[in-house]
Amino acid sequence: MPDIPGPAPGRLVFSDVDETLLSGKSLFDFLGFYFEGRYGADGALHAAATRRRIAALVAAGLPREAGNRAYYEAWRGERLDAVTDWGIRWFARNAGAPGFYVPAVRAALRRHREAGDHVVLVSGSFPAVVDPVAADVGARHVLCTRPEARDGVLTGVVAGEPCIGEGKRRAVRGLAKRYPDVSLSDCYGYGDHHSDLPMLTEVGHPVVVGGSPELLAELPDARVLAGAESA
Repeated sequence: MPDIPGPAPGRLVFSDVDETLLSGKSLFDFLGFYFEGRYGADGALHAAATRRRIAALVAAGLPREAGNRAYYEAWRGERLDAVTDWGIRWFARNAGAPGFYVPAVRAALRRHREAGDHVVLVSGSFPAVVDPVAADVGARHVLCTRPEARDGVLTGVVAGEPCIGEGKRRAVRGLAKRYPDVSLSDCYGYGDHHSDLPMLTEVGHPVVVGGSPELLAELPDARVLAGAESA
């Protein structure tokens, strides 16, 4: 999704996607949707093996960035245009389903847009999944992990760094430089997990979705918004 031009905003509003704006984990849902949909039982096995590998990395104490890179290795050899097309199908299947969005966050982002703020989605997920969501909620920018493609085929590696943890901080700072008249101290950030902390500490108005005790220990003055479990 290209950046959407328009009047300069008074504020930027950064929102995580999985389990913040969306109630579930889009990465894993799309993994199964794509591989089982295209390759049947063999694809389902591939998706399940990928989930187990990532779970093992997390259980071993590796950071989320390691799991994110392992996720994109599963896409090696897939055509980017096919993955993008299936992302549109995935969104069409889910968009109208109850519980797809976290209502409180979607409503908050709508109010920000109505006030003239620019919504920015910040995610470890990739454009095939995030772009349709961004278009639906009226986001102006997408900052996300971008898998490398050569000759239209995914290589299984990430171009640059995953947009997780400190990667989110750098992405937020990079976009903020394009808006020199906007102070990050006036901006908002929405996140649910400790890996969102670097993004949330960059803005003056952090919002903890779901009330993570770990996040609130670091951000005791943050606003708390109901998450998926409360929707």
